[in-house]
Amino acid sequence: MILVDAVLAVLVLLAAPVAGVRRSARWLYLLAALVAARLVVVCVLATGGWILADSRLIAQVPLAVLPVAWAVWRPGRAAVHVAVAGALLSVWWLLVPFAPGDATLVLAGSLASLALVAGVSLGVTRWRTGGTRVARMPWLAAVALLIPAVTLGVAARANAAAESHDHSAPAPLSVDQLTGPRDQTPDVRVTLTAARGTVRLTSGRTVEALTFNGMSPGPEIRAVQGQLIEVTLVNTDVAEGVTLHWHGVDVPNAEDGVPGVTQDAVLPGQRHVYRFVPTRAGTFWYHTHQDGALNVQKGLFGALIVDGATAFDGYERTVFTHSWSEGLPAFDRADTPGRAAVTDREVLLRLINSSERPQRVRVDGVAFRVAALDGNTIDGGGAVPSGTALLIAAGGRYDVTFTMPASPVTVALDGNPDVSLTLSPDGSAGPVAPRGGALFDRLGYGTGAAPSIGVYQREYDLRLDDGFGFSQGRFSYVTSLINGRLYPAVPSLTVTRGDRVKVRIANRGMSDHPFHLHGHRVRVLSRNGDPVTGSPWWTDTLNVGSGEVYELAFVADNPGIWMDHCHNFRHGANGMILHVAYTGVTTPYSSEDAPE
Repeated sequence: MILVDAVLAVLVLLAAPVAGVRRSARWLYLLAALVAARLVVVCVLATGGWILADSRLIAQVPLAVLPVAWAVWRPGRAAVHVAVAGALLSVWWLLVPFAPGDATLVLAGSLASLALVAGVSLGVTRWRTGGTRVARMPWLAAVALLIPAVTLGVAARANAAAESHDHSAPAPLSVDQLTGPRDQTPDVRVTLTAARGTVRLTSGRTVEALTFNGMSPGPEIRAVQGQLIEVTLVNTDVAEGVTLHWHGVDVPNAEDGVPGVTQDAVLPGQRHVYRFVPTRAGTFWYHTHQDGALNVQKGLFGALIVDGATAFDGYERTVFTHSWSEGLPAFDRADTPGRAAVTDREVLLRLINSSERPQRVRVDGVAFRVAALDGNTIDGGGAVPSGTALLIAAGGRYDVTFTMPASPVTVALDGNPDVSLTLSPDGSAGPVAPRGGALFDRLGYGTGAAPSIGVYQREYDLRLDDGFGFSQGRFSYVTSLINGRLYPAVPSLTVTRGDRVKVRIANRGMSDHPFHLHGHRVRVLSRNGDPVTGSPWWTDTLNVGSGEVYELAFVADNPGIWMDHCHNFRHGANGMILHVAYTGVTTPYSSEDAPE
């Protein structure tokens, strides 16, 4: 429906000027039909959740429907001009989404503009009887441009001010005080050295890369739940700087690795020490958060595996689905079919998506079980049929388990058999032919009682839109707006320690947005109005598809200033970032650029 509405809006944008120039019944009726079709589509869209269509039904569609209906009923020069202006304004507010709090101002300004168009149309008609050159000037066009000009001016000022992201005011607690243990001996001690280099893929192709300890993915860090991990980051020659973010691990805020918020970027010749204790076992990963849109793709990432009290006894393998420079897909560095010998034993595959887009990974040749999602165990999960695809959000992880059969098993990127891993008893079998299957749905998978939430102290709505906007002084069309704003002008979600927080998030654009909250895991309550009925759905990176609405909840139990952003790094770099900011917490760090 979102795509259909966008197509209809484009047609309105094309038809409206022609209807205004020709002022014929045929073009007016065509415009009316397009506007009516938009009304129907938007009403259908609203059945998926009011948050999906509120701005369309409050401002966009009425600004077109009412004037066009009036022009059809009582046609006339001024009525047609107002109808055309209303239709164009309806498309304008789709292309330039506004903040929910600005709805009254948008309506008032738009109605004033339409009244001005009517007045100018009537006045110019009389004025032009004199035939003067001034009277023949394009006054209606000038009035029609008034709203866009004012809108862009206000948006530019909002971006320039960005007061909601000033976290440097005096407060009782500073981010740099929220560290991991400093007076204990680490159980796991690792040094990661970032440097420029190259990576050779299994096809023989060499790509320019950034590496940790001369390799990418970087060294796997392994610890047991409750152990103290110490990682020393050293930057050899990565000019733009490096940090380490521990994706999915609820570390203390100072250890989170976000430049300009929790630390300064580590420049060439510098080092930085991180210390934290993982409180949950599971599959996690680390990556730079400095220029992530480019440098994660180039190779600054690796796995962090936290074992429980009892380690897995079987064949275990961690696989990154990654997209190297120039869009080369691979499993780790393998862009050709891979093979491994596995006899009759339990298999655990840890699948991590380090690319910027969601990836569909198929498992063919055996029924399997989804044991965990994003480092969170799923209780009571039954057998998933062979051929089922897993949609892994950018930054997300799946743990898949099965008993190895006597026949081959293939894990592959859906639609790309060259990016695959085939397990067989002797390791010689080629990929299993895909037979097609459904997409795994987490909503009703597994069993278990949902924990009681209680009363929410804070509730927030996040509307994700496509459109024009300002970000860091640039004006462009992006798929990255949050409530009509781009970072750094997106207001923070303010919380107090102990708050129970509910967030409704709606994707009103046409791109997937894998939303990731640092420092907290969130519980999914519902999707498109349907409640979670399986094992409680915990996540840290949720893929919000076009037209989807999710209700999420989390407990504010980790003080700090935390990023909440789209993990498509380009969307984040374009401005799809906000902060979850605890009251009474400040930061001594600052950055003029978005920390993506």
